[in-house]
Amino acid sequence: MKKMFFAIVFLGNTLLFGQTGFVKIKIADKSNNETIPFANVSIEVKGKIIAAGTSNILGECMFDSLSPGIYNFKSNYVGYQSSEITGVNVKNGKTIYLEIKMEAAASLAEIEIVSYKEPLIDPDTKSGSTVTREEYQHMAVKNINSSAATTAGIYQSDESQELIIRGARQDGTAYYVDGVRVIGSAGVPQSAVDQLTVANGTGVSNDINGQRFVSKGYQEEEYQKINENEFKKVKNNPFSTFSIDVDAASYSNIRRFINGGNLPPKDAVRIEEMINYFSYDYPKPKKDQPFSITSEVSECPWNIKHQLIHIGLQGKKIETENLAANNLVFLIDVSGSMDSPDKLPLLKSALTLLVEQLREEDKVSIVVYAGAAGLVLSPTSGSKKDKILAAINNLNAAGSTAGGEGIVLAYKIAKENFIKSGNNRVILATDGDFNVGVSSDEELSNLIEGKRKDRIFLTVLGFGTGNYKDSKMEQLADKGNGNYAYIDNILEAKKVLVKEMGATLYTIAKDVKIQVEFNPAKIKAFRLIGYENRVLADEDFNNDKKDAGEIGSGHAVTALYEIIPSSSDEVIDNIDSLKYQKLADSQASQSNELMTIKFRYKEPNDTTSKLIVETLLDKPLPFAAVSNNFKFAAAVIEFGLLLKDSKYKGTSNYNEVIAMAKKAKGGDEDGYRAEFVHLVETCEIFSKEAAKK
Repeated sequence: MKKMFFAIVFLGNTLLFGQTGFVKIKIADKSNNETIPFANVSIEVKGKIIAAGTSNILGECMFDSLSPGIYNFKSNYVGYQSSEITGVNVKNGKTIYLEIKMEAAASLAEIEIVSYKEPLIDPDTKSGSTVTREEYQHMAVKNINSSAATTAGIYQSDESQELIIRGARQDGTAYYVDGVRVIGSAGVPQSAVDQLTVANGTGVSNDINGQRFVSKGYQEEEYQKINENEFKKVKNNPFSTFSIDVDAASYSNIRRFINGGNLPPKDAVRIEEMINYFSYDYPKPKKDQPFSITSEVSECPWNIKHQLIHIGLQGKKIETENLAANNLVFLIDVSGSMDSPDKLPLLKSALTLLVEQLREEDKVSIVVYAGAAGLVLSPTSGSKKDKILAAINNLNAAGSTAGGEGIVLAYKIAKENFIKSGNNRVILATDGDFNVGVSSDEELSNLIEGKRKDRIFLTVLGFGTGNYKDSKMEQLADKGNGNYAYIDNILEAKKVLVKEMGATLYTIAKDVKIQVEFNPAKIKAFRLIGYENRVLADEDFNNDKKDAGEIGSGHAVTALYEIIPSSSDEVIDNIDSLKYQKLADSQASQSNELMTIKFRYKEPNDTTSKLIVETLLDKPLPFAAVSNNFKFAAAVIEFGLLLKDSKYKGTSNYNEVIAMAKKAKGGDEDGYRAEFVHLVETCEIFSKEAAKK
């Protein structure tokens, strides 16, 4: 995605390949002509929304590949009246430029009050009557919607004081409530705005005169707690062992937050998934090997006293025409929680893209689940696209979520139609909000884990905002010999299900583990960056019964270690030095090896692992001389450290990340690295806004 036209979501089936109409839209404030970032833009045809997008930090949004026809474009944003341009005639090969002017409204989004003091003041009568939480919440919204924008807010028990919860000056300056970036009514006096506690998008709650307010939007999302890997002294811990991870859900999820005007929750930031979202130009494997291995060592950009070790693993790519036949079971969540434009409608469009890639020898089944699970499409040849698409298009969201029942049925269908030499896979598409039947993370994980023996792999596609259950879906993919992607827009769907279809759907190696042995004469301590949820016990490396990660066709895996050289006088811990380890130091010091890298993997249908061993020599390069792969991965790491506010961030700053990433963009044919730069630039703006407050 180029020229910062990103975060575009297509929701209907109208927008397919080979169509050439373009519409570029600028969203601006009618009163002062200032652009409005992160405004929602939708396209309607005959009253039906067929596509939606979000304006970037410049207030711009672009829709491409539109079919020739007449469209209506509508924009919505918190604190503004919705605006619409109708009757836009899109033609082949033509680009139409639109400017939507939005007028400020005396209106703010609803606030959920989680605690309050009594008595409360009726905003209309200003009498001291006591009211219930529900009545108070209703009155708060009523007051916010009143014509008196200057008094927009929540009243306290003190009759002389009025406080605003959400608001902004007329120039559109943003404020944060519990990490949600909001813009409120124009005309709010600065004295009232100054009473806000600015949370800088980190999820910190606002306490105004003893009342705590939590904004609706992200408070029900669930993320697994991440405790960052710490430095380990090599003499006490000579090995580092972990399972590879090719998931990229964390990066697209982070992008969703940033494009929405918020910094992500710290536990949503999994640095290894950020790194592995991007492709790297590692050398192709030799004909008799499934992987190539690349390693480099250089100085650490955010701590000049440390070094950075870069390891790249490139899987072989199988061309599409040579891929085995598919036995795919779409397991689709059609519960009431999926009734949102960024959920089921986007899911349907995403699967439409995948269906377009299917061949005659491929088979597709569709299982849905809400209050109960059911088969809505029996196994159907990929050549019957109309039949498959019709089944997808007829899906509607309603009911509670019996996810466990759906999983059982999907695996049953996949097993009954098993292709011995083919790709047998369940594709689970959901927001993860299971609440009926088997629903706990442990129960679902055990259920999925028990299906691995059937040689059926799992792909998890996450959708939505607000009640998103990232932790649950990450575990399901981990336990189910699978991968996990978060789909925040149709371009991401195209990346995952079209451009990288082989990597997403075709496993070339399973239970892939990495074990690094460090030379204590060269390295004093090491820290594995990311992979916190993938760390294994050292003895698990040689245990073929221990599950690990899977690699798809053409997948690359990247891992980096921050190391402290043996010559450093830096204190790592308070543990006494080992007495007998010194006996081995003299022999180790004679070697020029920095470390030994070992990989174990299994062929998709095998139960016995194979071993690959490589060594990395102590030949560090200046950072300016390392590959673009190394530089860009380092930039991504530094960005992740800033988002997590990591205690290991050192001298990290947004300007350094931007400069590093720009120099390492390389060819960037699809614009993913350029988009990364724009996301970092957006966060830099957030940080400057927060610093002014």
